[in-house]
Amino acid sequence: MPGLSRLTRWLLLGEWRAHPVRALVAIAAIAVGVSMGFAIHLINAAAFNEFSAAVKSLSGQADIQVQGRELLFDEAVYPQLASHPDVAVAAPILEVQAGVPGQDTPLRIIGIDAFRAGFISPDLTGVPGNGRMLDVLADDALFLSPAAEAWLGKRRGDTLNLRAGTGVITLRVAGPVQRARSGQRLAVMDIGALQWRLERVGKLSRVDLKLRSGVDRAAFQRALTADLERTWPGRFTVGQPNDADQESRTSNMSRAYRVNLTVLALVALFTGAFLVFSTQALSVMRRRSQFALLRVLGFERGQLLRQVLLEGASLGVAGSLLGIGAGYALAATALHYFGGDLGAGYFPGIRPQVAFTPGAAVVFFALGLGVALLGCLAPAWEAARARPAVAIKSGADEAPLSRLARVWPSLACLAIAALFAFAPPVFELPLFGYLAIALLLVGGIGLMPRFAAVTFRALEALLAKKRHPLPVLALSLGRLANAPGQASIALGGILASFSLMVAMGIMVSSFRVSVDDWMGHILPADLYVRTIDAGGTGYLSPAQQAALTALPGVQQIQFLRTRRVSLAPERPPVVVIARDIDVRDPARLLYLVGASAPIPAGARPAWVSEALLDLYGARVGQTLRLPLGGAETPFFVAGAWRDYANQSGSVVIQLADYRKLTGEGDVTDAALWTGDGIDAAALETRLRALPFGAALTFMRPGDIRAASLKIFDRSFAVTYLLEAIAIAIGLSGIAASFSAQTLARAREFGMLRHVGVTRRQVLQLLAFEGGLLTGLGVIAGFVLGLTISLILVFVINPQSFHWTMGLHLPWPLLGSVAAVLVIASVATALVSGRQALSGGPVRAVREDW
Repeated sequence: MPGLSRLTRWLLLGEWRAHPVRALVAIAAIAVGVSMGFAIHLINAAAFNEFSAAVKSLSGQADIQVQGRELLFDEAVYPQLASHPDVAVAAPILEVQAGVPGQDTPLRIIGIDAFRAGFISPDLTGVPGNGRMLDVLADDALFLSPAAEAWLGKRRGDTLNLRAGTGVITLRVAGPVQRARSGQRLAVMDIGALQWRLERVGKLSRVDLKLRSGVDRAAFQRALTADLERTWPGRFTVGQPNDADQESRTSNMSRAYRVNLTVLALVALFTGAFLVFSTQALSVMRRRSQFALLRVLGFERGQLLRQVLLEGASLGVAGSLLGIGAGYALAATALHYFGGDLGAGYFPGIRPQVAFTPGAAVVFFALGLGVALLGCLAPAWEAARARPAVAIKSGADEAPLSRLARVWPSLACLAIAALFAFAPPVFELPLFGYLAIALLLVGGIGLMPRFAAVTFRALEALLAKKRHPLPVLALSLGRLANAPGQASIALGGILASFSLMVAMGIMVSSFRVSVDDWMGHILPADLYVRTIDAGGTGYLSPAQQAALTALPGVQQIQFLRTRRVSLAPERPPVVVIARDIDVRDPARLLYLVGASAPIPAGARPAWVSEALLDLYGARVGQTLRLPLGGAETPFFVAGAWRDYANQSGSVVIQLADYRKLTGEGDVTDAALWTGDGIDAAALETRLRALPFGAALTFMRPGDIRAASLKIFDRSFAVTYLLEAIAIAIGLSGIAASFSAQTLARAREFGMLRHVGVTRRQVLQLLAFEGGLLTGLGVIAGFVLGLTISLILVFVINPQSFHWTMGLHLPWPLLGSVAAVLVIASVATALVSGRQALSGGPVRAVREDW
């Protein structure tokens, strides 16, 4: 520290040596907040950039892309595109997610026209072996990316089985793909062969266009959009690779998840700011007379202000530097083990690599330093403003904290928070909800001095009415009632940590219980059946559906088919769920929310998820147009339902309407109710005996719920980690505050010993104070945490993820954490009290001679 004076260095290092644990706890809190925020930023940036790069690599050098609003569209549009005078090359593309026997995830297969793809996306072409150039056109050959080869354990010359309906087709691995990004699992084969082998004849996913030299892409895009809308209204979207719509779709997939994780990390930073405040406030109180002596000896007010700010800034610098390094390491570890979505499933099939971003590092370093300076600002200002003649006297420790008892700033924060809680989202994010939580925390902590004084004075008055009050308890209540400023420092730490833990615990528990209740409602059947492999190529044909229906022991059966459609080019597609549903009682299968509308005669009913109400403006009782069967079809919105499986939105329609519009008779799932006195296990045995039974997978409602909750817990692993860190930091902060305050009261304990109070009674006094303070903090923290959880559950969650949930309080978790806090504070007070009493009563009061 060459730039600091000898006195400044002495004061700074002396304080660190005197109370290292308290400083380390504050540094750790800042480091945790910075590291979590920086790691989440690095992970999000890496996943977003890698996903965008993967999309771009598949688009190659295309200028324009024509896609259907349905997942697949009729190839009849291709001749019009290929013969357009401004188009140099038109390359048809078919993408299929094919189930692979023995694998939990599907294989992405891209069908290309090798003669045209070479001009637009040469990286997608296969590399055949020597003398086998025609493999690029073979109907039994496909080419695998390196990641797919490693995943499947296949090499050139091996065979690969793929699911087609309930059957299996066998293809030959003809070689590798020309070039693919790291971790990108995909296969390439001839488009005609893919259409034939996986029963997608006449279907395309998109058409990539390479324009002639000199053609204005924007003008061409507008003209082609108008032409296609006239010829095929509502069927196609025209865009440019990686344009604003594509970036918006990619961003919208996980934006709410990313923002909420970042806010949780910033909550840890807030806790760090308060710990810096408590550290510096206690330090200023303890050294009040020392600072006054320095002022008498010529130390200027500005120098003292800078000294305290420097001490706080040193905590911020140390915590921020540690946080930046730890954040980078955490991001690299998380990307390696969990992927770019932290287990939430937003970016499948990519393997991003972490990249250090100096700009973001500077921002998070500044955040860490800023919260540290903010935390020590009030103690620094008080130390500089104190009058030396008053501060140099003993017994004035409560004076600098008197300003903390002002009520109006805290009430103003609470009032503004109440207004913000009812504000609408901004850019589809609950920004006002986050501000409301921050203001609630600030307001709640600010009310602690007055709340503590009122509560302990009331308890003191109640105790005084007893005939034989316990003297030690009366002494404890008297001190807490008349020194609320010092009590509020410990109370504030308890309040900040416990309220945030309560809020996050209630939010996660409410979500988990709501998901479990939701699954219990929408899974009423005894057994669920689908093809055994994941992907979009497995299905049950009409003949197989008839065989399932006629099976002895099946009392009732319902079929289901899903399809993705695009309602807006800038948003991810929504899921159309076609199923057997009784329009007279849709609540039997759907978790309906709000009022339903009577279905007009002749109308096709639809039930939309809550996300469509928020994102697309759908309303019950109005019409929603869906692109199905090559045309936009109006559906009457008969009601809204809660859907936790599809964040981007879903629409439930009748299976009969879907078949009439699309002409497709295949389904993907079947729900069976048992009859004739047999159970689900016996019915499963009969199903396995069917000719296609080996290709089916069977799931009971309990198994589906258990698997779904496992996925839920994996998605919330980061939230659980942040919650555990908040508890650990809170416990450490409480221990440090109690320890510092207890050690600073050595003279007070010496005086009590002089007037006849025994050592045992002093320890009882500290135990009562620790228990009373923590108990009051737990009660206030629960009330504040419950209020914050109401904002999380009923404001932030619906505005972020566009679904609602019920409120559920995890009493065992809350009770156990509260008990741990009380026990930890009492134990810390006793341990610190023994240390404070170790010097003897004479030595404790020598400074007052």
